[in-house]
Amino acid sequence: QVQLVESGGGLVQPGGSLRLSCVASGSIGSIYDMRWYRQGPGKQRELVAGITYTGSTNYADSVKGRFAISRDNAKKTVALQMNSLKPEDTADYYCNADVRSLLTTTSMNYWGQGTQVTVSS
Repeated sequence: QVQLVESGGGLVQPGGSLRLSCVASGSIGSIYDMRWYRQGPGKQRELVAGITYTGSTNYADSVKGRFAISRDNAKKTVALQMNSLKPEDTADYYCNADVRSLLTTTSMNYWGQGTQVTVSS
């Protein structure tokens, strides 16, 4: 089994910063692409940022220049540094990863349970 656990959410004022972290655990063979998604109130879940094993990144237009995704392959973690936060960034943020467990030869897609980010004065 593979688990993804997020941390770092909370309440922050507009213009502030937060850093989300996600750690993968379990019977892990390899972790491929890792991503952060978010789902705001009454909205569909959307991709915020992604990062490949070798560090190539991509971002939603709405967060470019404000958010930065990074990963530590040795620690099996992915982080999302969020700066210049806006009220519209308020959402539940989810870690997502393609992981091959030690028990299989193919990768599967896993989700964390989510962490809430509220941007409000």
